[in-house]
Amino acid sequence: MKILLHICCGVCAAGVARTLTEEGHQVIGFFYNPNIHPEEEYHKRLDAARRAAQELAIPLVVACYDPDRWLKETEYLEHEPEGGDRCSVCFRLRLETTLAYLKECGADAFSTTLTVSPHKSAKTVNRIGTEIGGTKFLGRDFKKKEGFTRAISLARQWGLYQQSYCGCIYSMRQAK
Repeated sequence: MKILLHICCGVCAAGVARTLTEEGHQVIGFFYNPNIHPEEEYHKRLDAARRAAQELAIPLVVACYDPDRWLKETEYLEHEPEGGDRCSVCFRLRLETTLAYLKECGADAFSTTLTVSPHKSAKTVNRIGTEIGGTKFLGRDFKKKEGFTRAISLARQWGLYQQSYCGCIYSMRQAK
């Protein structure tokens, strides 16, 4: 199956894309993350995603970086805790954009690396993905079966940048 994989960073891409390719899927990486702040951080993560895609020998499509759109969508959720309603809005925005690109590229299904993180609710991500994509969404909990450990191991092996916060300005403030 041809899968369009939303990639949030190189670390997560390493483990998830490797798993999907080993399962026999053809993976197309899709980097769309308007939540990442500041722009310097965005470029660090994009560079790591490009490096992971190169190591995995998968194509990587980079969508427009539009932090103003993300800020507009989440401005009323500034005080939400990490994992709260702001994250659900963020997941939805990124998965809707991934689904829109799936229709352009002709993939059979789409998924996301977001569920490999121990800090993200796979249940929430998968619910949102299914709501917007129905049977086109490949819902998985990629942190299961040592998925996160594998992602970290590959990232270290490949020398990928590893971030210390989810990416948004609000989580950056909470991490300090």
